[in-house]
Amino acid sequence: QVQLVESGGGLVQAGGSLRLSCAASGLTFSNSVMGWFRLAPGKEREFVGAISRRGGVTNAADSVEGRFTISRDNAKNTVYLQMNSLKPADTAVYYCAANSYGPISSAADGYSYWGRGTQVTVSS
Repeated sequence: QVQLVESGGGLVQAGGSLRLSCAASGLTFSNSVMGWFRLAPGKEREFVGAISRRGGVTNAADSVEGRFTISRDNAKNTVYLQMNSLKPADTAVYYCAANSYGPISSAADGYSYWGRGTQVTVSS
């Protein structure tokens, strides 16, 4: 059974930083493209970033480019999302997702497995 468990969310002031983690089990992590998405109230799910199987390629949404960094540790079966210079507009539930077969993708339907999410709230 595949499990993705996010952690690290919380309340932070604008300009602050948070580091999200996503621990994976039940899949061959090193063979999986990993992605981060977010869902804010009243908005559609938004791609945040993705990282290739060995970590050599990362994609980030324009809205977070230069502020958020995605990385992974295949020895720990964990993917990270370092979020700096946070803005109130970054407030959302953040989800990690895994894709064991396809290429790196910004499309939600390119991912087979999803975590339950972690809340990030940025106060002004």
